[in-house]
Amino acid sequence: MPHSQFLSSVQQRINQQLEQYLPLSDKSPTQLHQAMRYSVLNPGKRVRPALVYATGEMLAVEQTILDIPAMAVELIHAYSLIHDDLPCMDDDDLRRGIPTCHIKFGEASAVLAGDALQTLAFELLADPKYCLDQDSSLSQQKQLSMLHTLCVASGSQGMGGGQAVDLMMTNQPADIQTLESMHQMKTGALINASVKMGFLASDCEDQVILAHLNTYSHCLGLAFQIRDDILDIEGDTLFPRINTGSEP
Repeated sequence: MPHSQFLSSVQQRINQQLEQYLPLSDKSPTQLHQAMRYSVLNPGKRVRPALVYATGEMLAVEQTILDIPAMAVELIHAYSLIHDDLPCMDDDDLRRGIPTCHIKFGEASAVLAGDALQTLAFELLADPKYCLDQDSSLSQQKQLSMLHTLCVASGSQGMGGGQAVDLMMTNQPADIQTLESMHQMKTGALINASVKMGFLASDCEDQVILAHLNTYSHCLGLAFQIRDDILDIEGDTLFPRINTGSEP
């Protein structure tokens, strides 16, 4: 399947899954649920879910088994973007060409929406039915490994820590090693988790393959951030774009 066709296919699939699993907008508390749906379902590339599906497909995993980890990683990504956009962080008014969550719903609702999306990601991935309902060899141990992978990628040694380092480095000089470490935490950790969860959903136990996938995801994460940094600097002249925030 051509790259563009695959990406379009998984974008449609993950959007349908997210639409189904997110709380309905008319369910109380309505403003919180509206803010959650607004932030997740607005147009996005869905790169991280695509990496889950692509890795799983390479290792002969059914898409139905990949839906939950693909949703979980996208929910974590969406929560991080809501919080990144807050006035106390990057203070962005637009994301993907539309008002950011705190502009649309207020700062307090945005904080709560981000928190709720984070917990929903772990709720889906930790649900015992995810493992038990699958007609596959997916074990509870693999489910736990996926959950641990996403926790580490989201926390102080991953995305959260990377954002903290980024804030501390504002208007401060940094060497290339510090920048690479920060970007690998802030952007690369979740990309790595996406690839690794696709591997963990499979029957493959080959650690050499996992090592190659880790190298691939590490390089991809850095490439994403380098591209974004270039666009931040050159966007007004060489690469016009609407502000999309700190990550694709």
